[in-house]
Amino acid sequence: MSKQDMADEALFLLLHNEIISCVYKAGDQGDAENGKCITKLENMGFRVGQGLIERFTKDTARFKDELDIMKFVCKDFWTSVFKKQIDNLRTNHQYLALTCGLIRGGLSNLGIKSIVTAEVSVMPACKFQVMIQKL
Repeated sequence: MSKQDMADEALFLLLHNEIISCVYKAGDQGDAENGKCITKLENMGFRVGQGLIERFTKDTARFKDELDIMKFVCKDFWTSVFKKQIDNLRTNHQYLALTCGLIRGGLSNLGIKSIVTAEVSVMPACKFQVMIQKL
C-alpha cells in the first residue's frame, strides 16, 4: 500500500468517525434513543452509496444479473471504499447504519431495491444481510 493510499484511508476513517459523532451530537438524547440518528446515518450512507456507484461503474459494462451486481459490490465496491476485503472488515455498531445505507444506496443505483441489515455476533466480524425486494 502506498503512502497516498494510507493517507486516503486514514482521511476516510476520520471523516467516517466525525460524521457519526456529529449526527449524535446534533441530536438530543431522545433522538439517539428512538432511532432518529440511526435513520439519518443510514440515509446519508444511502446517498453516498448512490454517488460512489455512479463513479465506480461509469466505465464498466452493464451487469448480466443480480449475482453479477452482488459480486461487484462485494469485491470492487467494498474494496474501493474500505481498502479491505469484505470478509476482513473491522467495525463496531456505530458504523453499521452508515455502512448499511452505503450498500443499499449502491445497490439502488444499480437497479436493485433492497433492505440491508447488519449483525455483529463476535467482534471483529460483521455480517451484512441483503434482502432483494422484487418489484
